[in-house]
Amino acid sequence: MTRQLTIAVSGLHRGDNPQPGPAVIRSIRRRYPSARIIGLSYDLLESTLFSKSDDGVDAAFLMPFPGKGPDALMERLDEIAQIYPLDMVIPCLDSEIPNYLELSGEFKARGIRTPLLTKKSFDRRSKENLFQLGKAAGVRVPQTIVVSDLMAAHRASEKIGFPLFLKGKQYGAGRVTSPAEVASVFHSLMAAWGGPVIAQAAVHGSGDEYDVVGLGDGQGGLLGSCTIRKIMLTRNGKAFGGIVVADPALQKSVEKIIRKLKWWGPFELEFVKGKQGHELIEMNPRFPAWTDFPSQIGCNLPAMLVDLLLSRPVKPVAPCEPGKMFIRHCLDLVGDISQLAELSAGSLVKDAQPNLLQSLEPVS
Repeated sequence: MTRQLTIAVSGLHRGDNPQPGPAVIRSIRRRYPSARIIGLSYDLLESTLFSKSDDGVDAAFLMPFPGKGPDALMERLDEIAQIYPLDMVIPCLDSEIPNYLELSGEFKARGIRTPLLTKKSFDRRSKENLFQLGKAAGVRVPQTIVVSDLMAAHRASEKIGFPLFLKGKQYGAGRVTSPAEVASVFHSLMAAWGGPVIAQAAVHGSGDEYDVVGLGDGQGGLLGSCTIRKIMLTRNGKAFGGIVVADPALQKSVEKIIRKLKWWGPFELEFVKGKQGHELIEMNPRFPAWTDFPSQIGCNLPAMLVDLLLSRPVKPVAPCEPGKMFIRHCLDLVGDISQLAELSAGSLVKDAQPNLLQSLEPVS
């Protein structure tokens, strides 16, 4: 008998601005149905905490916000590991990744597996460095200027031309159509995320948006990917529906970026179709919220990530079938006020007695 495979996952909200955690959990359970999933939560009302389906968690713990730094994160994970020894942690929010990168040695010493992303790769794909990465890889990226104060934001806006986008360092963006709108968008992004703010040209063309989820092998190769054209968007620009496309030129751009970065682990690439082809507007260092869709059509990337972290052999998967599509479906979850009280004290445990199960073998 061996102890139960225990995986901690964050990013547990599935509202109008869905986070990746639930999709990652559901995908993992397709291959590892007996795995214990520990939710790492920043909010008492993250919806997955109340789910009783395959995207739910077996136990959940409140976490210090990423801004508290790596020491606070490690201290909390050590406390959790006293109750549930952790085999791996899969962070699903951009703001968490810097702390995990800084703690890579601590995780290795404790035998806790996390994606083996390097700080160099992480920094090169950041919003402020994306334009330079695109030039190095031969991939078109809209003109980008990094600004640290309002005067610089005005100068950058005039240089790029309207309309354009102002983007937060880690998250958030606002479309700016005139000089009068620059200050309010700039100040809101600075207040939320700090500096710098990134000014990026709008892509002129069809405006069709494309999203790519993938898994890099760390050597410059792709273990799998799925490309969709967004057919429904939330007010935040998130894919609420999408359809698989096969576009050799777009796939070539994806491969160029991953080869240049030697990317290890999950990623999301966002493109907009312009007059001269697809332009890369963002690269995120984690799975997107729609990652469970390809898992249902033969491209289960989160399960492949678990296989990699367990040092199991992994073979590249075939491209997803063009024409397959998804539409996000919302429903009401039922909970009890006692769950809020329990979680507000620090944890919510659904399986009070940790099981000892022979559960390291995946489902064939």
